[in-house]
Amino acid sequence: MATYKLLLIYFILIFLSRHVLSDIDEEDVLFIGINSYRASQNLTTLNNNENAECLADEIADQLKNKQCTNDTGSATVPGTEPQFTDYPNILAKCHLSVSDTRDGLIMPACVPFLESSPSLVLTNFTKSQYSLSLNDSKFTGMGIGKEDDWIVVVLTTHTPQGSFSTATKVDSNGFTFAIGFFNYVFVFILSFCFFLC
Repeated sequence: MATYKLLLIYFILIFLSRHVLSDIDEEDVLFIGINSYRASQNLTTLNNNENAECLADEIADQLKNKQCTNDTGSATVPGTEPQFTDYPNILAKCHLSVSDTRDGLIMPACVPFLESSPSLVLTNFTKSQYSLSLNDSKFTGMGIGKEDDWIVVVLTTHTPQGSFSTATKVDSNGFTFAIGFFNYVFVFILSFCFFLC
């Protein structure tokens, strides 16, 4: 009987972890890479900020039709970054305001064939003008979004002007384990049936 219980626990763990393990993409790889880079610089790791991630997704969506050139993304000369006339609307989609994002930083990078070159994506942030910001200890969180050849990192702070905290979502520390309601119900019913038999 004990082996059946162990087998059930094993299958439950596999079932619950399947969702987490199958969803690794460029954003996850970059998130891990940036935090590894910061750890190598003796800095604290950055927390995932879902509001910043929403903004990064919206900015990436705005950039998706812009071609990669030698003066776009991480190679942009400071002061010549793209301007978005509908920036207040982009912030509103993420339930943010200018006052909550003032101390944050938006870092877009264009990498042709983004999916096939994760090390090049990381290099666009750690070996460019963006490395100064990644080395800055005032940043405590980040969100990452991608669209076509564009990937955008948004850095956040713990200050009221850079917390990206007006939405109801909460920052997570490191790795989160997301499980849907259906999975909980399924495991509960399965466990209940097992102990009755």
